[in-house]
Amino acid sequence: MHFAALLLQSQPDPDAIKHMAAVLLAIIPILIMVSLAIVLVPFWFICKKAGFTPWLTLLNVLPLGGIILWYVLAFAEWKVVPAPQHGWQQPPPYPPPPSYPPQV
Repeated sequence: MHFAALLLQSQPDPDAIKHMAAVLLAIIPILIMVSLAIVLVPFWFICKKAGFTPWLTLLNVLPLGGIILWYVLAFAEWKVVPAPQHGWQQPPPYPPPPSYPPQV
């Protein structure tokens, strides 16, 4: 609320502006580090699982580097062998069940 009131004044207080600038200069680097961690950590694991060097993740720091990394991951040949699926498997065929009621 103070930001709106400060901006709507015809003559804003210079001390208040300096205080807001100092607060923003303290908060913005923290926000940048958190957002970089949110983007870089998943890409690090994706690159490792795809068989590439995880250092390709640092392309995300460059402007348009993330798009370049998407294209590298999308169109390059991955150097991994697919893992076998350990989920549900279809059971082997059994003889048909006996008819009901049983024939005597």
